[in-house]
Amino acid sequence: MQHGEVVQPGGLIQYAIPVAVFLVIFAFRARRMTRARPLKLWQLWIVPGILALATAVTFATMPPSGTGWLIAGAALLVGAGLGWQRGRMMHIEVDRATGTLLQRASPVALLFLLGLFVVRSGMRYEGRALGMNVATLTDALLTLALGMFGVMRVEMFLRARRLLGEHRAGAAFS
Repeated sequence: MQHGEVVQPGGLIQYAIPVAVFLVIFAFRARRMTRARPLKLWQLWIVPGILALATAVTFATMPPSGTGWLIAGAALLVGAGLGWQRGRMMHIEVDRATGTLLQRASPVALLFLLGLFVVRSGMRYEGRALGMNVATLTDALLTLALGMFGVMRVEMFLRARRLLGEHRAGAAFS
């Protein structure tokens, strides 16, 4: 090894460390995420709003190439499909006594998120190894997250609003 040369961890280690960290975090969050929590409809827009702002700033300061725009658009569409599916997996109910909305992540939704993390990690490492442009890959992952969290929250909002309407209509006839 020469002076200034950086040794990269090879093989399985580069995949195992991020997956191990995620699994530890996942184990702690899994217990909390499967408990019913209040769902405030106005808060559903916070995460997609932050992601939209981050995406806009990123694209304004370093616009993608022509191919980069196509890849980012495709990633946004894939993220939207994944978000719709993940949003459907979220359990939403109305507390009959108080009339408030409650949400609980399903175990399938948690596994779905774990799978996305593994795919994302693999894309990041393998993309570099295959000579993919890191900026394009970052843009794609950012738009994938924007599509996923944005559409997931839209699906949850629409379903929660419908459930609240049904609860109020049922309460009016009781």
